[in-house]
Amino acid sequence: MAKDENFFERVYDVARQIPYGRVTSYGAIAKFLGAARSARMVGWAMNACHGREDVPAHRVVNRVGLLSGKHHFEGTNLMQQLLESEGIKVKDNKIVNFDKYFWDPAKELEF
Repeated sequence: MAKDENFFERVYDVARQIPYGRVTSYGAIAKFLGAARSARMVGWAMNACHGREDVPAHRVVNRVGLLSGKHHFEGTNLMQQLLESEGIKVKDNKIVNFDKYFWDPAKELEF
């Protein structure tokens, strides 16, 4: 399990760097970490970070901008509310103009 915990911490390190008002995808984080086929594992990491206020899990969505992890947040629309408070419009559980808000760690961070 130590290997998974280490991977989770690496995921959290990337998530902490997502700028306010921007989002990324599970797959983009996985690819940046050299584990391109591990998007689901990134999702598990995001789900496991509840109670860690320093990890902005609401800024991580699926590859088309769908709020696929929203049911892991307390309340009915907390994930959407957090995104909208940062100026990101959400309609039908999907980010409007996803490409405009997408932040690619591979282009923004050094490995």
